[in-house]
Amino acid sequence: MFSHRTDWKLSPNRFAQAQQELRAAGREVLDLTISNPTRADLHYDAETILQALVNPLAMDYDPQPKGLGSAREAVAGYYGKQHNDIDPESIVLTTSTSEGYSYVFRLLCNGEDEILVPKPSYPLFEFLADLQDVKLVSYPLLYDHGWQIDFPSLYKAVNHRTRAVVVVHPNNPTGSFVADKERSVLNQFCREYNLALVADEVFLDYAHDGAARATFADNREALTFTLSGLSKISGLPQMKVAWIVTSGADEQVSAALARLEVIADTYLSMNAPIQLAAPVLLEQRHSVQPLLLDRVRANLSELDRELSKQKSCRRLDVEGGWYAVLRVPVTQSDEDLAIEILRKHSVLVHPGHFYDFPNDGYLIVSLITPLQDFRKGIAKVLELLTP
Repeated sequence: MFSHRTDWKLSPNRFAQAQQELRAAGREVLDLTISNPTRADLHYDAETILQALVNPLAMDYDPQPKGLGSAREAVAGYYGKQHNDIDPESIVLTTSTSEGYSYVFRLLCNGEDEILVPKPSYPLFEFLADLQDVKLVSYPLLYDHGWQIDFPSLYKAVNHRTRAVVVVHPNNPTGSFVADKERSVLNQFCREYNLALVADEVFLDYAHDGAARATFADNREALTFTLSGLSKISGLPQMKVAWIVTSGADEQVSAALARLEVIADTYLSMNAPIQLAAPVLLEQRHSVQPLLLDRVRANLSELDRELSKQKSCRRLDVEGGWYAVLRVPVTQSDEDLAIEILRKHSVLVHPGHFYDFPNDGYLIVSLITPLQDFRKGIAKVLELLTP
């Protein structure tokens, strides 16, 4: 009765079962995996945000496939203030970056065509690929005094079915940005094999050193689709506003946008109140991002302070984003270790395999966790891991 593309294993794994058991027992858990900023004890300007949704123009149905001009101009303005000017006509609004990926995969791929994706990275890609009948082929990120793209492996992975290469800038969870030199090689690689470049930049604004990183939204050296949205930029995942910016050679961009417009017109998923509110919601980044960055830096300092007390664990270098990767002794699988930490100390961390780390010995923690919870939780984790 059901399609093979949704033939997923839907029963909870052992890690999820352990979480359910603790919730059922009523035990309080220190959650060091928080990814939802609205649950991270941050102050939002609720009055301004909610008032932006009350607009009489929302009573008029104006179906513009790429999104309302005012919303796309606001997105272009976001880039123009920190990067180069972006043509609003190159922007297609979507409800989420997930939907943006779906549009791009549908644009580029026939059934069973291949997309190159980084590993480790967030596990969302697998479900998106299944739903679009696309095959994922991973290429490694290597760690050696920081993270780098393994270009020899990337070249080995490409074949006649490959349609695009995905980069996450900065990566989740490694927190590594694509370096300028890597960007040049990626552009050359895409031109050589006639591939598109898909750049996920949801964490772009969260460089820990405060220095702005270059966006791919103005990349003209290869056909490029840059994805981002309010979920991270303004810390508003519930306000479903995201976008695709298309850049590259004029002829390719024109052809891509014409097809993307038809895809968007077919779904017409963006709603008027949110589009009309987009300029105000984007402005909220100026108050929310400093709060998040302060939280990230404080938790990172706390993590380093706790790590300095022992020698068995260390954290890997991180440049941006909301997560930190811990290198821990391999005494059992990462899943078993995360379950042990949860059951013994009621602290929730993610095992490395959740993000497709190739080997055991990695735990991932969220740096936007409320500071008091992070301090208590990380102390308990390291207590368990210290001989």
